Amino acid sequence: MKILITNDDGIYSPGLHALAKMAKALGDVTIMAPDVERSSASHAITAHLPISYKTATVPVEGVQAFKTTGTPADCAALGTHLTKTDLVLSGINMGPNLGNAMWHSGTLAAAKQAVLLGVKGIALSTPVGKVPPDFDLLAPYVKETLDMLLEDDRLALYNVNFPPKPKGIKWTCQSVRLYDNQIVPAVDPMGRKHYWFTVIPLGPAEEGTDRWAVENGYVSITPLRLDLTDEKELQKRMQKTQKT
Repeated sequence: MKILITNDDGIYSPGLHALAKMAKALGDVTIMAPDVERSSASHAITAHLPISYKTATVPVEGVQAFKTTGTPADCAALGTHLTKTDLVLSGINMGPNLGNAMWHSGTLAAAKQAVLLGVKGIALSTPVGKVPPDFDLLAPYVKETLDMLLEDDRLALYNVNFPPKPKGIKWTCQSVRLYDNQIVPAVDPMGRKHYWFTVIPLGPAEEGTDRWAVENGYVSITPLRLDLTDEKELQKRMQKTQKT
């Protein structure tokens, strides 16, 4: 199996290196990652400028690595163009991608771009606290999750989140609770104003969702699709049109 690994944290992320080491047991691994951090880049693509890449050195033996000037989605597109690819793994992101965060996640966007190009895509993330994630502790759950998702070769998109200390794996849906957008003002050392954008979930997570699973110590696997159509609304509108 030919595996392309990318992320949105950049080529020097320990989560990227950990995933590459784990994925070596599944096949031949190539890394194509942004040369700088591109967190929350969503599905941006570089359409107005050329992108380039060069070789990079990573602490993973036997893995060829490249860094690019592009976005996570660019990395997936460029990587699958340059090398034969059977699977794209994006992550392990240093921070969760749960609920509404799916909309702006560069990690998930790279996996989505892979599926748009006809390659199975899996995004993997884990929360980051005061200490770095223990990737050795997560490794058995990463293996079990990937084994489960690779049982068939169906084209599919998955969003996976690992709690710091997993106790099991659950299939989940996306949490769609509303968020409170906050703009936090601050001042830089030169006295110039700047602002931080942050969000706070409104209300507790619903049982059965990705947020609930991770908050309760379970690996969350959410199957996704590219079709964003609101089918119930579409059906209602079509029925109303037919009656008139």
